[in-house]
Amino acid sequence: MHFSSTLIYALVAIALHAVDAINVKVPAGDQRCFFEVLEKGDNIRVSFQVAEGGHLDVDFSLTDPNKVLVEDTRKSSSDTYNHEVKLTGKHVYCFSNSFSTVTEKQVSFNIQVIKPHKEEDTQKKNLLEVEIRDLAIGIEDIKNEQEYTIARERTHRDTAESTNSRVVWWSLFQSAILFIVCVFQITYLKRFFEVKRVV
Repeated sequence: MHFSSTLIYALVAIALHAVDAINVKVPAGDQRCFFEVLEKGDNIRVSFQVAEGGHLDVDFSLTDPNKVLVEDTRKSSSDTYNHEVKLTGKHVYCFSNSFSTVTEKQVSFNIQVIKPHKEEDTQKKNLLEVEIRDLAIGIEDIKNEQEYTIARERTHRDTAESTNSRVVWWSLFQSAILFIVCVFQITYLKRFFEVKRVV
């Protein structure tokens, strides 16, 4: 009976964490902020990657309820931050594109809030439950990596298609120039060897 309740807990935990990444566009010279209301002892995990725009970088910051900066990273293309909450209240995290004057950035990110496991003193620590919790965290990490890989693959595919298009147009331009030069040379040589008759 205890095993089945542990298994149900694990499946619910995995299902709750199986949320798609949030995509947000950050305009040039602006920032996008979000917040989570957390309790002391919670662990917040923010993982993000820049999918499109410029050099694929943004600034990231996380502040606690007292507006004290907890995390501050400049020009990062992707990263994962773990923070154990010290104060109960609203924690704000922002993606900033203020250093860019032209390019809009598209950021894909995941938020995971891990509540501390509360255990009664009389209850023995259940190793299976701990392993299942670790497995759920590992699955979330794998999912984040897959989303990062998909975002990078999309960026590389767009770059490859753009390069291919440029190569095709450059080849057509060279072919047109070669054709014009050939026509000019044939016409010029033909005129050069023409015999002029004097009447």
